[in-house]
Amino acid sequence: MINQNSQFNQLPKELDSVFSELEVNKHLRQAGIKKSFGFSCSYLFQLIFCLIFQHRNWFSLLDSKKADQFPAKDAVYRFLNQATFNWRRFLLLLSTFTIRKVASLTNRTRPKVFIIDDSSYDRNRSKKVELLARCFDHASLKMRFYKGFRMLTLGWSDGHTFMPIDFSLVSSRKSQINGISDHIDKRTCGYKRRQNALQTEPEQIPDMIKRALTSGIEASYVLMDSWFTLPPLVKAIVDQGLDVIGMVKETKQRYNVNDKMVSLKQLYRLAVPVPSGKGVLRSIHTTMANGTPVKVVFIQNRNKKSEWLAILSTDCTLSEQEIVRIYGMRWDIEVFFKTTKSLLKLEKEFQSRSYDALIAHTTIVFTRFIVLSWQNRCNTDERTIGGLFYELCDEVNELDWAVALQQLIELLQDVIKQTNKKIKKLIQSQLEQWISNLPSYIKAYLPISVCES
Repeated sequence: MINQNSQFNQLPKELDSVFSELEVNKHLRQAGIKKSFGFSCSYLFQLIFCLIFQHRNWFSLLDSKKADQFPAKDAVYRFLNQATFNWRRFLLLLSTFTIRKVASLTNRTRPKVFIIDDSSYDRNRSKKVELLARCFDHASLKMRFYKGFRMLTLGWSDGHTFMPIDFSLVSSRKSQINGISDHIDKRTCGYKRRQNALQTEPEQIPDMIKRALTSGIEASYVLMDSWFTLPPLVKAIVDQGLDVIGMVKETKQRYNVNDKMVSLKQLYRLAVPVPSGKGVLRSIHTTMANGTPVKVVFIQNRNKKSEWLAILSTDCTLSEQEIVRIYGMRWDIEVFFKTTKSLLKLEKEFQSRSYDALIAHTTIVFTRFIVLSWQNRCNTDERTIGGLFYELCDEVNELDWAVALQQLIELLQDVIKQTNKKIKKLIQSQLEQWISNLPSYIKAYLPISVCES
């Protein structure tokens, strides 16, 4: 359990080594997440971070018998509600640092991708949450409306490891229930996040990708589902030097084929059948209405074999099978959403009205996923020593230095017995001279026979 009296040693051993390896506390300081007095930000961050691993929430922890060992409720909420902390920069620094470690274990020829998607962030029981809006859940089978936000997320994947890079809790100008608090300082990072929340998702995506590229994260493709594969957004991403692979659906969007604008259904009829495509039906090279050249691949719908799905790629040099394979990496972000909500307590752990607290807690949940994802990569990748390394570290830490010194002396004695008399006498004299020069408190730990020899 975390102890208030030991602010620099409150993490479990397994997490302490990962925090040091990923330099989490350093990234917190670089993002301006620090205090001049009171409980340190690193301590409060680690306290909230470890709640999930204690199988408790903050309220049950304060009601327990060990409540006097922890900060008061106000200290934690002041930390979460602080508008000057740059949580976006912290998440970007941490993910960039971790991705570089992961990339060193990834084959250079393997495609690395950005993945963009959104998910519901429910606050149905709330009434006074800042920037609360009435949102439509297009991913639900019920096609329902709910109170909350749309959690727009940008992630990175190499097909094996997924890392969240950036996110935005998107509100709405038209269906907004509550507005921005009048008490927020307009010079702070928190106010800028609120302004972003009122932008549409297609308006925010190019800036997210630009920040990721500027930080040094490398990727070749941007994967999106049909809700984001729109001509203006596709062109904005291509202008940044990345290719787009995304699902497209039948809308008013038109494609240029031989100077004739056609719909997606008409494009399917004009497409060339792919022989022995194993689920790939047809493909065609065309141009979007804004002049962006694309390749559209039509595949069979597994749920309804009589229907087809269309995948668009701005990299026209890829084969049909390669386009489908790379697009399959988009599923990583769906697993990420499921994990954060079901296992890492996103939306449920803290019920604050402040938009800053929502951003802070979501960032901490994403940090949990990054740490666990890195540990999983270390334990499954053959090019890392993984779990064996941590087991050896634990064994070395538990090995007393006096025992180690005795084992060294015994090893030397075994070597002496296997040598001839002349070398044996030389080694014995050198060993006795070395022992005689040792301090008395060290001699006390050595075997008696060695000291007397």
